[in-house]
Amino acid sequence: PEGNWITRAPTLERKAILLAKVQDEAGHGLYLYCAAETLGVSRDDLTEALLNGKMKYSSIFNYPTLNWADIGAVGWLVDGAAIMNQVQLQKTSYGPYARAMVRICKEESFHQRQGYDLIRVMAQGTPEQRAMAQDALNRFWYPSLMMFGPSDKDSVHSAQSMAWKIKINTNDELRQKFVDQTVPQARYLGLSIPDENLRWNDDKQGWDFSEPDWSEFYEVLRGNGPCNTDRMEARNKAWADGAWFRDGLMAHAKKAAARRMAAE
Repeated sequence: PEGNWITRAPTLERKAILLAKVQDEAGHGLYLYCAAETLGVSRDDLTEALLNGKMKYSSIFNYPTLNWADIGAVGWLVDGAAIMNQVQLQKTSYGPYARAMVRICKEESFHQRQGYDLIRVMAQGTPEQRAMAQDALNRFWYPSLMMFGPSDKDSVHSAQSMAWKIKINTNDELRQKFVDQTVPQARYLGLSIPDENLRWNDDKQGWDFSEPDWSEFYEVLRGNGPCNTDRMEARNKAWADGAWFRDGLMAHAKKAAARRMAAE
């Protein structure tokens, strides 16, 4: 969702930051493909499953980035939620995944900080910029809460993942940590969390908050989100457009192999 803002970044500095982030995210995908390959599945199979819609990807990518403030919200909220999930995965029982998460978490921390800085600048800017920052928070708050997965009572895989120590914390525990961390950050900026039920709870020393609309969450997973169709079309177009490059790499590899054999 952020790639289409690279050419529209308001300053050269912001463009360079966004380019670096997109490059990092592409690397994260490669790390995780490598981890998945240790389970015996090929990268070609994974790519095919993604392109034909059989493989799921994060639901948050099916929401649009409508203005520049959304890039800040993605960094601050979406990457902040991702870090909350990923930090615990550095201690997961599956070694290849845990090792990949070490570097991913370091880079995601940078993404979260740059996103918060972007939102801070807009929140302290003109009334129009401040309104854009608040609008971005309004639209990305609940999708960010959904990133932790369904409530523990409705989660199909959470209990098994905890038993196998793939996960250290439950979905609801991580969601609570995220809210407790993010509310003070929003208040510091003078922005309002879009939740009329947000209240401090002395007993649990944390914030009470409204649950996301889980019917929306499951609709997005079924492929009926705001941008599901657009995202899949973009992925397939990019794959088709890159065919000439892949073919060239394979031809070069075959020629190099032939030269090595001839030299022997």
